[in-house]
Amino acid sequence: MPDSSRQKAGQAAEQQALQYLQGQGLHLLAQNWRCKRGELDLVMLDSDTVVFVEVRYRLHTSFGGALGSIDARKQERLALAAEHFLQQEARWAQHPCRFDVIALQGSGHAGQSLEWLKNAFEC
Repeated sequence: MPDSSRQKAGQAAEQQALQYLQGQGLHLLAQNWRCKRGELDLVMLDSDTVVFVEVRYRLHTSFGGALGSIDARKQERLALAAEHFLQQEARWAQHPCRFDVIALQGSGHAGQSLEWLKNAFEC
């Protein structure tokens, strides 16, 4: 898949995840938040909990699929970016936090069910 098609598919997956989470009552704090440590796809508020959401889209199930792509290295990068977010956005620093993963798989994923893994890993 060419880079521009891959990027469009990733953006569509993020948009689907955002709409789904908002439908579940979460509120958007930040989207595609970037820092020198990495990027946070979605930062949401679930009641009083700050939720760092990694959206993973994979066309095929090869190599473990979307969920299998969250390895220890990726978890560490997400944790560092989340720490930096909390330093920059101090008003959220005292709130409980968790890391969730939204996984979508297959071509034309829009409209297909997604997998929401709450508290997918701890740091």
